[in-house]
Amino acid sequence: MANHKSALKRIRSSEAKRVRNRYQHKTTRTFIKKLRTTEDKAEAQELLKQVSGMLDKLAKRNIIHKNKAANLKSSLTKHVGAL
Repeated sequence: MANHKSALKRIRSSEAKRVRNRYQHKTTRTFIKKLRTTEDKAEAQELLKQVSGMLDKLAKRNIIHKNKAANLKSSLTKHVGAL
């Protein structure tokens, strides 16, 4: 167990960040699945805009790697283009 006040605060803050990061990552994955199962092109294009922003935000905050975000955006754009 931590002995210093600052270490206790670090434990609390890192747990809060972990929970927030997991929530954002899981939400983005859910939207990606929703986009991949969508058949309507107009709806898929709207979802793509939303998902692209979410992926950029995750990459900016180092929740996922920037190259992974780019690869996902690329494959999703190809998917929407093929509809």
